[in-house]
Amino acid sequence: MERSLAYEEEFVGGVRHCRMRRDGDPEPVCSLDVVSFRQRFGAVAVAAEGIGGVETRPDCRRGGLMRELLGAAVAGMRERVAVGFVSDAIEGAYEQRGFVTALGEGELVVPVRAVERAGVRGCGRVRQGTDADLPAVVRIFNAAHAERPWSRVREAGWDRRVPQGMWRPGSELLVLEGGGGGDGVSGYALLKGRAFGDSVRTVVVHEMAAEDAAAARGLLAEVAARCWELRVAEFTVREPADSLVGRIARAWGCGYRQRFPVGGGMMARILRREALVRELEPELRRRARGHPRGAGALGELAGGVLVPDDGVLVRLLLGHWSVADAVVQGLVVPQGYGELYGRWFPGGGGPGLALPHAHVLDRY
Repeated sequence: MERSLAYEEEFVGGVRHCRMRRDGDPEPVCSLDVVSFRQRFGAVAVAAEGIGGVETRPDCRRGGLMRELLGAAVAGMRERVAVGFVSDAIEGAYEQRGFVTALGEGELVVPVRAVERAGVRGCGRVRQGTDADLPAVVRIFNAAHAERPWSRVREAGWDRRVPQGMWRPGSELLVLEGGGGGDGVSGYALLKGRAFGDSVRTVVVHEMAAEDAAAARGLLAEVAARCWELRVAEFTVREPADSLVGRIARAWGCGYRQRFPVGGGMMARILRREALVRELEPELRRRARGHPRGAGALGELAGGVLVPDDGVLVRLLLGHWSVADAVVQGLVVPQGYGELYGRWFPGGGGPGLALPHAHVLDRY
């Protein structure tokens, strides 16, 4: 006789633990976590939830149990928020639930010699960061990415540093004191650590942000000096090409690697279109910049008359696709709406919308 399944949720410490159980089985057959945060779609941040920590017991796999759990979890998310995300999805696993890949992966590649040729000198004092520096880190991050899609709003008390373990690379916080911003912390860098026994092949900076160009140059010079000591020829910085750090590195002749996954990876799904468009109305008005059709067309967008496909719309809103990208994939732009679409959906990297980027330490 087939044992019945029961869905349960437990909310602990800001995380919603979702599980599926069989009658009489003390252990859940599958589980996942749903976390809450505020996600930016440009200059407006909206309440969102994301799926992570997905697991199915080895003896219960390939039975469609996770599909049922995802369905129940997404139904609960729809009651609370208008948009949902998956942090690092396996290709093919979430598409059937309406999630679409909506972010490309990118990183700056900085040769040490490029920093040397730029003649950069140290700016301020770089030291190891402490817990007391985290409020300054949050402030600098939020200021640097205030209009960037795929950027989460960091709240007071944020700390996603990874503890160092013998077999697990942690994260190292460096802060710059002084620089061009006065006597306080004017910039920071979060570096990927190394596990015990790892050989040094490259240095990875998870994120780097600063109050001004002088502080950013000082941090880049500090990382380059470390690479020189380790005999590493280049390092990578996981910041977008149009960030302050990215613009400085590009001026030095550094490269930018970007990849656009077909599926999986960072995914998004609109759960309630009308509610999301209503929350994003200030941002869409900002992008439209007073276009005569802008205000009236918002109702048509919310109702599905314009951009009927939710998957296409969330990619456009987040800047993963421009209108031209969507047209290639089959979007039909109604006659007379071309200019408005171009303003609403410029794609990342344009004047109206910064290049999308999700920081590693904010992925759950």
